[in-house]
Amino acid sequence: MKSFLIKTNVLTFILALVLSISAIAQKEITGTVYREGKPAAGITVEAHKSSKTFMTSFDGKYKVTIDPNKSKYIKFTFIDESKKLELTGSEGDVIDFSFDGSEIPGQGDGAAEVGVDTRTSQELVKDNNTEFMSQFTLYDQFYKQRDYKSAYPHWIKVYRKYPKSSINIYHHGINMYSNKVESAADQATKDAYIDTLMSIYDRRIKYFDQKGFVLGRKATDFVKYKLGNPDISESDRKAVLKKSYAELEQAVKLEGNESEAAVMVIFMQVTKSLFLLGELDKEQVVANYGVLSQITDAQLAKAADDERATVAKNEIDKAFQTSGAADCDALVSYYEPKFDEIASNVDDLKKMLRALGRQDCTSSELFAKASEKLYDLEPSAEAAFNMARLFVKRDEFDRAKEYYQNAIASETDKELLAKYYYELGIFTFIKERAFAKARDFARKSLENDPNSGKTLILLGDIYAQGAKTYGENDFDHTAVYWLAVDYYQKAKRVDPDVTVSANEKIATYRVYFPNKESLFFEGLQDGQAFKLGGWINETTTIRAK
Repeated sequence: MKSFLIKTNVLTFILALVLSISAIAQKEITGTVYREGKPAAGITVEAHKSSKTFMTSFDGKYKVTIDPNKSKYIKFTFIDESKKLELTGSEGDVIDFSFDGSEIPGQGDGAAEVGVDTRTSQELVKDNNTEFMSQFTLYDQFYKQRDYKSAYPHWIKVYRKYPKSSINIYHHGINMYSNKVESAADQATKDAYIDTLMSIYDRRIKYFDQKGFVLGRKATDFVKYKLGNPDISESDRKAVLKKSYAELEQAVKLEGNESEAAVMVIFMQVTKSLFLLGELDKEQVVANYGVLSQITDAQLAKAADDERATVAKNEIDKAFQTSGAADCDALVSYYEPKFDEIASNVDDLKKMLRALGRQDCTSSELFAKASEKLYDLEPSAEAAFNMARLFVKRDEFDRAKEYYQNAIASETDKELLAKYYYELGIFTFIKERAFAKARDFARKSLENDPNSGKTLILLGDIYAQGAKTYGENDFDHTAVYWLAVDYYQKAKRVDPDVTVSANEKIATYRVYFPNKESLFFEGLQDGQAFKLGGWINETTTIRAK
């Protein structure tokens, strides 16, 4: 009996010890959740590795239990949007959280944080603050060795308690958290790290200002890491773009001509994306492009060899021109007031004419003025080509042909030669109805760009519409349609972009193929090779309809 009681007491002690250890391992966190600077109701709060949740009431207060050894973050969810707050292990028992990033009452930009020391590193060293010196030295040494895991516990203490000691704690913190984001094993952990990374940027602004510069860096990282998720939903993607747009816009406004190249490029790309999603109007896209162009122009005026500004300018132009907002009306409205300034610079004139040409604004008065001005300043192949287009629009065909020939004679680039011959071929085909000449120009275009679907379509059109000029009877005329269809079929083989147009034309002209009786009467068989002589002088294949 005595033995039984001893065993019972031992088991009771062990059970009590286990329960005690379990209780010690748990930690209760309380706090208030805010939205728009006010306590937020309806926020679901749950700790990582916990099955329990807490819903905030009108006072915004919550209470959750975490396991300090296992819980990596606390998740806050409002309707279908979630935010994660990473747990570092050094936080207290009270954690207030701003769901939308708005200011928490009592912790605004100018408010003092409880428990922090705002002395600089020089002041802390002068005052012989051994805690700061010890923790800073340890983290700094580990950081320099790229041993971020060992650096982190010491860095977080300096970051939390001595936020104004050195701007390097923010540089290093951003680098360490970028590394955490990039090496995270799952998206939930990655998102928690991203939220912390963003908070480091915000804290840097609070203690070291440089708001425009830091906002630009912050938004750039936000776009980079959030949109780097291959499984991001369309609604989340739109939310990321809208949030980053607001910060990028503010960054560019604050930094002006000092704006960083990467920030400006990302701003234009985000602008383009939001326009395509229907979140921005065309006028805003044009306005943003104008602001960014002025900045890059100012940077290059200050330093013509500024490589970053040059790359930024090209990327901004590219994003704008492919946005869909750069239609003819928008381009003319944007460039017209700037014409006198642009007209003094050959490169700017070329850029403007290319943009107008891409959107078929060649009939505008602006295109005419710019073309003539460019030819006066630099009578190059490109300038001659623009002049040719100008005279086509004015129905001055002899002068148009003259400038097309000048452009071709002066050009050496195969891609541009293909373009010039193609347009001369179209002009000769449509305006002069000179089928043989138009065909010769189209062939010249193909010599320079053999896989041009649109040029093969042009050849098919020339033969189809010139069919009645070949031969002496109806059979001769219809035989030409075999050759036209040959070119349409080849066009869609080499260039999928013209497939729809090619198929429509094939269906149109196949109905004119001779029937089997006509072939029999002519002594011909389906599938035989057939020579078309005269101005055509090509071989095709016999087909019955």
